[in-house]
Amino acid sequence: MKRELGIARCGLACCLCSENVKCKGCGQDGFLELDWCKDAEWCENRKCCIEKGIASCYECGESDCRKGLFGSKIKALAFTEFARRYGVEELLDCLERNEKAGIVYHREGIIGDYDDFDDVEALIDFIRSGKRQ
Repeated sequence: MKRELGIARCGLACCLCSENVKCKGCGQDGFLELDWCKDAEWCENRKCCIEKGIASCYECGESDCRKGLFGSKIKALAFTEFARRYGVEELLDCLERNEKAGIVYHREGIIGDYDDFDDVEALIDFIRSGKRQ
């Protein structure tokens, strides 16, 4: 785990991502100038956060938002809701504990153990407990 990379604006776990070894995490340098990020220009969640002047989607009051990744990725939605309820440090603590217990963020490409959910609350419970209910 690269805890210093933290959580992306959209809620995804930069700290656990193995997809882009050059990535410095969405929170770096205010996420305004990201020449190393192939997704910076089209990231709807990034644009929205910048427009609202917030660091991340979990700081936004729109809990029913479906912009960007929230329209298709329950993982991003659940991670964001978890951070909103319990804080980023608690999310990082849980992810680190889960990783040490063998829970994998990216098993095949960008799909891992946090992706096999269709319910936000079930995924939040999994993040907290490290166990499938």
